Amino acid sequence: MHNPRTRTVRTTRFALCTVLIAGAFAATVARVSAQYDSVAQGRAKKMLEVLRNEIKKSYYDPEFRGIDVDAHFKKAAEKLARATNWGQANGTIAQALLDFNDSHLYFVPPARAARASYGWTPLIVGDRCYVSAVRPGGPAAAVGLKAGDQVLAIQGVGPTRAELWKMTYFFYTLSPGLVMHMSVKSPAGESRLIDVQPKITPKRRTVDLWSELDVAELLRGLEDEDESNRFLKLGGAVAWQMPAFDGDPDEFDRMLDEMVKGTGLILDLRGNGGGSRDLLERLVGKFFDHDVKIADVKGRKESKPSVAKKRRGAPFTGKIVVLIDSGSGSAAEVFARVIQLEKRGVVIGDRSMGAVMQAEFFDESMGGDSVILYGASITNANLIMADGKSLENVGVTPDEVVLPTPEDLAGGRDPALARAAEIVGEKLDAASAGKMFPIRWR
Repeated sequence: MHNPRTRTVRTTRFALCTVLIAGAFAATVARVSAQYDSVAQGRAKKMLEVLRNEIKKSYYDPEFRGIDVDAHFKKAAEKLARATNWGQANGTIAQALLDFNDSHLYFVPPARAARASYGWTPLIVGDRCYVSAVRPGGPAAAVGLKAGDQVLAIQGVGPTRAELWKMTYFFYTLSPGLVMHMSVKSPAGESRLIDVQPKITPKRRTVDLWSELDVAELLRGLEDEDESNRFLKLGGAVAWQMPAFDGDPDEFDRMLDEMVKGTGLILDLRGNGGGSRDLLERLVGKFFDHDVKIADVKGRKESKPSVAKKRRGAPFTGKIVVLIDSGSGSAAEVFARVIQLEKRGVVIGDRSMGAVMQAEFFDESMGGDSVILYGASITNANLIMADGKSLENVGVTPDEVVLPTPEDLAGGRDPALARAAEIVGEKLDAASAGKMFPIRWR
C-alpha cells in the first residue's frame, strides 16, 4: 500500500538537482530486499505510477517539454514489466524521468545499506573530461589513476558535458558497486585501460527522512571531500571558496561581513552546485546599494520575481572576480550571470553547467511493517534572467575563459585563480594559487 506521503516543499531553493547524489543518499535508508519477486514487481510498478501522477500534477511546463506523459509512462511500464531485478527496475524508472532532459527532474530510488566510493573526482574542462583529484589510498589510486589523466571512456562511452552526470548517477545510484572500466590518457599521451573496483562501506540502515532532509546535501560529498567555506587573505583582497549556498543564514551574514573587509574579492564558485535561494539573494544584495532583480521564477500558472534586497550596512564596493567551471550549477550560475548583467565584476574560468531550474523534492513511501522510502525531484519553475533568457542547458560563458591544462591538473596549478588575483591587483602565480585551496578529504 502506498502510504500518504510527507511532502517536503523546496520552492525557495535554486538547488542543483542533477542527480549527482547517490553516494550520500544510498547510505541513509532501510535496506531493500535484493529479491525481486511479485511483491517487488508490484512495488516498482507503484513507484512509477506515483511519480507519473506527481509530474502530471506539479511539473512546471504544461506541455511537459513536448512529451505525452501518459503514453511515455505506459511505455515505461511495459518495459518495467520485463525487469528481472531491482537494478533493471530502478533503471527503467530513472530513465522515464531522464527522458525529459531536465536537470532538476530525477528519481531517487530505494536506498541500499552501503555506499560505493571510487576514489576520484571528474572534471569537464572545455569539452573533455579529466581526473581533477584522486583520493590518497583509495581504489583509483591503487590502480594508478592520477590527476591530469584524460578520461577517454567509461564503460566504452566517452564522458561529455551532457552525459557525465548520467554516468555518475549510474555508478553511485543505480548500480553502486559496479566495477568502473576506464580508458584514460596521461598528460604525456600514454593511453591505458584501468578497472576501478569501488570500496563498499556499510552504513546505518535507517534515518528519519521526514525531518530536515535537504536535497542540496545529497549533491555533494560523493568522495567525502570536506566542503566547508574557506577565507584567505591575499594582500588587501579576500579569496572566498564557497562550495555551496547552504548553512545557517546568520553565519552566512557573518561571512558577508568578513568579506567586505577586503579591497577586492575573489569568489570561487567552482564546483558549487547551488543551494538556497535565500542565501543567493543575501549574497547579491551585499554588492549593491539598491534592490536588484535576480530573475523571474516562471511556474506553470504564475511568474514571480526573485529580488535581492539591499543588505544592512555598507555594500561591498571593491573589485569582484567570480570563478566558475563546469561544476558550477544553479544558484552559482545565477549569481555569476547577475554579476555580468549588472556589470559589477568579472567572471572567469570555464562555462558553467547549465542546470538552472527550481524544484520541489517529494518524499514517498510504501509498505507496512517494512517501509520503503524513495523520492523524486520535480521541477516547478524555470528561471528567466533579466535579459529574458534561461540558463538551462546553456550555462554562463565567462568573460575570460581560463582553463587548466592536463599538466596543470597533474601539477596542482591553478591558472584561473592566479588570473583572478591579477585582476584584483595582487600577484600570485599558478603554482602558488594551486596551494591555496587544496582538497581536504574527510
